[in-house]
Amino acid sequence: MNDSFQYIRTKQVEEISAGDNEFLIELVDIFLSQIPDFVAKMKTELEAKNWLNLAREAHTAKSSAMTFGMDETGVLLKKIQLNCEENELEHVPEMVKHAVEQLEGAVPELEQFKKSL
Repeated sequence: MNDSFQYIRTKQVEEISAGDNEFLIELVDIFLSQIPDFVAKMKTELEAKNWLNLAREAHTAKSSAMTFGMDETGVLLKKIQLNCEENELEHVPEMVKHAVEQLEGAVPELEQFKKSL
């Protein structure tokens, strides 16, 4: 187990996979394919000021991020979701920026983790 990463914590996803590396690799591949979509959709919805769609996207991204132990990112995505749903939008652009940075920062870590399996 390697928890020396900045963004991901592998313990939870390793527990989910119960030693099945093929399943673990599949989970990593799914998240790696989702990250660019999450990022693009959040940026698009933010730019369009489509707050409910941004809330939904943040909610979806949160679940995947939490699977990989990205607790800080998960909390941030939950705040984005709630702020958008409650129309408290002042800090949403900055929060989206940080969430995008964290999701994109996880990509090389996920790739490194996958190579170690």
